[in-house]
Amino acid sequence: MSEKDRVEEIAVALFGELFMADQLARNRISKVLPKGMELSHFGVLNHLARLNEERTPAQLARSFHVTRGAMTNTLAKLEWAGHVHIRPDWDDARRKFVAISPSGRSARDAAVQSVAPLIAEVVQQLGAERVRALLPVLREMRTRLEDEG
Repeated sequence: MSEKDRVEEIAVALFGELFMADQLARNRISKVLPKGMELSHFGVLNHLARLNEERTPAQLARSFHVTRGAMTNTLAKLEWAGHVHIRPDWDDARRKFVAISPSGRSARDAAVQSVAPLIAEVVQQLGAERVRALLPVLREMRTRLEDEG
């Protein structure tokens, strides 16, 4: 087997494991989120809470690598639930700005409290040092894939 074949075999195995782990993690996390909260809602609320500043729907769509339509749909649901405030851009009426509301921050915090033990259990089973050692590789992989996208 050539070096190229071995590298491709490793690449296929790596992405297979990443895709399966992603699917399993999403399923497990979705089950423990507070009633009515979807994974996409949690992602947006968590992002806005960490940034602690407004974002446009287009910026959010780029951050999550989804279409503007998909982000608009998620934001409409979050606004309806009172979790985000959407206001017009006073300088450019065609644009809008999104901010997390106090209700959204509370919902995000409740979601973190329900998800954190599940994730911590997996980290504990794998070993915190092993997971810590893996994070830089996964982070670099993500940034390289983002740069190519």
